[in-house]
Amino acid sequence: MNLASIASGSGGNCIYVGNEKSHFLIDAGISRKRIVEGLTQMEVAPETIQGIFVTHEHMDHISGLGVFLRKYPVPVFATAKTIDEILSTSSLGKVDKNLFESITPDNPIYMDGIKIEASRILHDAADPVCYTVSDTESKVGVATDFGTYDEYLVEKLQGCESLLVESNHDLNMLMVGPYPYPLKKRIMGNKGHLSNERAGQFLSKVIGEECKHIFLGHLSKENNYGELAYETVKVELLLHNIDLDKANFTLQVASRTAPTCII
Repeated sequence: MNLASIASGSGGNCIYVGNEKSHFLIDAGISRKRIVEGLTQMEVAPETIQGIFVTHEHMDHISGLGVFLRKYPVPVFATAKTIDEILSTSSLGKVDKNLFESITPDNPIYMDGIKIEASRILHDAADPVCYTVSDTESKVGVATDFGTYDEYLVEKLQGCESLLVESNHDLNMLMVGPYPYPLKKRIMGNKGHLSNERAGQFLSKVIGEECKHIFLGHLSKENNYGELAYETVKVELLLHNIDLDKANFTLQVASRTAPTCII
């Protein structure tokens, strides 16, 4: 399975997963124009997208969904509560409700031999999930927007060849930054976002022999920057006896605004 980020950040998220025959999106939180441009750079025709899997209803994950569906009416998969929230979001405009199909965490669906499984995460949304996608060759995962994790989530994301994981903020930048205290508290809470340190700790539990590539995603524009996220995660992995300089996998920061493919 191939994994690439079209955009990943607090301002909008859209991830591509697929292989030679099957193509999917996880979230559509940027404009249709940017989604199409990103897919074109990856040599994937937008009309070949077979489905969009939504993690949760926050606007940075669904803002482009309505306009994309009006041009490319593909199935949209999400939990029932998330679908209810999406359909009540007036800013998306008119969408065909028949395109939406509910999924249940831990009950995978299969499309063209591709297994897509949602897993529960903790976030301040109706019923948020992350996803793993696998074929006969490999498994990839996308996990953002979760404030903490447990063994359940670790087990669900183990075995991935490629993985995009949230590394949202630097704690010091967040604490001294301009956000009001209630928002800071929300971000740091169990239903908020992973800090750089916590992302490194989480990855130390998830990384296995199969792992070849990791993207750090969903970086905050105000409370993080790429080099800091990379170095903090690198140090955290080393503290858990994973030396990135000697590892069999690569670590890369996904751009907030531009497509990022495995280097």
